[in-house]
Amino acid sequence: MGKMVGSATNPRAVRPVAFPVNADSNSGVPGDQTTVFAAVGSDGGSMAGTEFGCRDDVERLLAEKMRGKNRTDYKGKSEQMIEYIKRLRICVRWFMELEDGYMEEQAKLRTMLGSEEERHGELELQLRAKMDELDATTRELREQNSSLQEKLTNEELEKLAAVKSYENEREARVAAETSRDALSTDLERVTQEKKRSSDQLKMLQETNRRLQEYNTSLQQYNSNLQNEANKNGETISRFQKEKSVIMESLTTARDLANSLKSQLDASRSSQQKAMKLKEELRKEVSCLRIELQQVRDDRDHFSTQVQSLTLEVDNYRELTKKSTKDLDNITLKIIALEKTCSSQRVKIQFLEDQLAASSEKLKRADLTTIETMTEYEELKTTVDHLQDRLTEAEFQIVEAEKLRKKLHNTILELKGNIRVFCRVRPLLPDSDLSDTDREVVSYPTSIEYLGRGIDLTHNAQMYNFTFDKVFNHEASQEDVFVEISQLVQSALDGYKVCIFAYGQTGSGKTYTMMGDTGCAEQKGLIPRSLEQIFQTSQSLQCQGWKYKMQASTLEIYNETIRDLLSPGRPSTLDASGGLCKQYTIKHDSNGNTIISDLTIVDVCSIKEVSFLLQQAAQSRSVGRTQMNEQSSRSHFVFTLRIFGVNESTEQQVQGVLNLIDLAGSERLAKSGSTGDRLKETQAINKSLSALSDVIFAIGKKDEHVPFRNSKLTYLLQPCLGGDSKTLMFVNISPGASSVGESLCSLRFAARVNSCEIGIPRRQIQIRC
Repeated sequence: MGKMVGSATNPRAVRPVAFPVNADSNSGVPGDQTTVFAAVGSDGGSMAGTEFGCRDDVERLLAEKMRGKNRTDYKGKSEQMIEYIKRLRICVRWFMELEDGYMEEQAKLRTMLGSEEERHGELELQLRAKMDELDATTRELREQNSSLQEKLTNEELEKLAAVKSYENEREARVAAETSRDALSTDLERVTQEKKRSSDQLKMLQETNRRLQEYNTSLQQYNSNLQNEANKNGETISRFQKEKSVIMESLTTARDLANSLKSQLDASRSSQQKAMKLKEELRKEVSCLRIELQQVRDDRDHFSTQVQSLTLEVDNYRELTKKSTKDLDNITLKIIALEKTCSSQRVKIQFLEDQLAASSEKLKRADLTTIETMTEYEELKTTVDHLQDRLTEAEFQIVEAEKLRKKLHNTILELKGNIRVFCRVRPLLPDSDLSDTDREVVSYPTSIEYLGRGIDLTHNAQMYNFTFDKVFNHEASQEDVFVEISQLVQSALDGYKVCIFAYGQTGSGKTYTMMGDTGCAEQKGLIPRSLEQIFQTSQSLQCQGWKYKMQASTLEIYNETIRDLLSPGRPSTLDASGGLCKQYTIKHDSNGNTIISDLTIVDVCSIKEVSFLLQQAAQSRSVGRTQMNEQSSRSHFVFTLRIFGVNESTEQQVQGVLNLIDLAGSERLAKSGSTGDRLKETQAINKSLSALSDVIFAIGKKDEHVPFRNSKLTYLLQPCLGGDSKTLMFVNISPGASSVGESLCSLRFAARVNSCEIGIPRRQIQIRC
């Protein structure tokens, strides 16, 4: 594979065909899909199918060893290798579908987790709002209750004060009644003395008159007392049961008045008796006259007593009036207090109803809180379960990513750590068709070499070449990039990747690598590769990967390194190259290339890289030759260093992507270069010759590899050995005038394709 093949000596075998079969078309789970591989051999028979249902099937495929009839059966081993590659592609396709399923499930789980967390947050906010509202209502009710309790306490204190004043009035009334009883006793004593002096007529008449007046006044006083007692009884009857004591005291007063009335009746009856005894008393007048003086003296004494009693009665009347007024005031106060108490009772009842309603609300809120907490616990359990599933899914994704990297690297190693693609540019109407109308480039149509072979006719002889991939003049930039996208992915996986374009001047190398950045469909490999890297790095952020990227751009002009991103660099330089800096290439123990004083820029987006590429393209050295008006006179090297860290798995990767547009190879006689252009052409051819010497020395496994013969080979030393991935694009022109240069480029590419650099292709099966 990869060697130059003659048209009459090399038969082309039948190409195997691989197709995936879905075991269950209704199942939406990637893990339920089974991929079946079927290959058709040259004898028309079908080989056994291979199913991928679990990781053990993949491990068995990776552990499978190459078997041939003998050591020299390269054709059989090549067919087995092609079949193995197809099966690996099917395995990778199955794995990608499985990974997509895991990613979808992870996205669903995260969506469910986010919705549950939002719902949980809303429930917590509602619960907190309800609790705050209930707390505020409870505080307000407690404040109202405390204020009402204070008012009720004050009213009770006022009521106790009124009752106490009423008790004092009752004691004063009892004292007045006691004094009145004493007066009644004195009155009885006077009546007895009047009986003793009834024998004396004059004294008795005067005494009777005075007694009548006195009795009349007493009757009036008693009637007044009775009226007042009735009024007081009527007033006191309005009171509640608490005023029953006052009614009893008034009843006692009535009994006393009745006793006085009975005493007056007795005095009347005694008066009648005295009238009967008048005649008898007349008889005794004479004797009484003697005692008259004594009686007068007694009269004066009694008059004095009566006056004192009268004064006491007046005082008693004044006290009674005052007590009546105080009693009226107390009654009014009691009525007002009763009204206040009734209104306070209504308020207290209303507040108690509100308190009961609030308590009921609080109970309902407690029940709601309990239900909410139960629901919260259920949601928390669901969230924990989802978290566990999410953790398991993330672990499966990490394991699947490791397996994908292993399979991806295995496929690339099977294809070869150095691969060669060929691209034929379209005919240019102004130059290619002017020389001759002969077609010098053709493509085989057999199944085995379809898309991999190219035929070149020179001097009536056809030369056959086979490469890893051949792109005809109709291939678009997108078609070319699809084939090299796996190498770009290897750079993100932590490998050193180098892609460079080789060919004669004017064969389309710069268009292949850079393209037209103003048109999306005509972008070259460099901008498309960078877009893929940034898109993939952003998609891997959900798996915990964080990437840091650094870009640098240089050109090797006449074996001199120039920094195309240097801030003080002019846009054009002469051939002598007046440089102000000397750049030195060094390689550390980890295989990293370090160029002293080279401008390295941290980039975070494709816009920043596009700006750097435009700046570098404007500073690149170009010139005019007979073969190309805009010929690149230097090797253009774009380097992107990738540093990746996964915080969850503590994985670290460090990859390098070198994208190189080599200067055009040309023969001096054909290019017609002189002067500075002659020096440039000689330097370009020397560096390209040194590149071929390095590749051939590595392929032969020579002890000494001449990396230091050229700045280009010394710069690419880490990318041309070990587990690095290298892809060479050989660009040729389809014109008949360039057939000689095209033949040289194809022969060089065929020799490179035949070399085994890094891990040999035929030993990969044994190592897996």
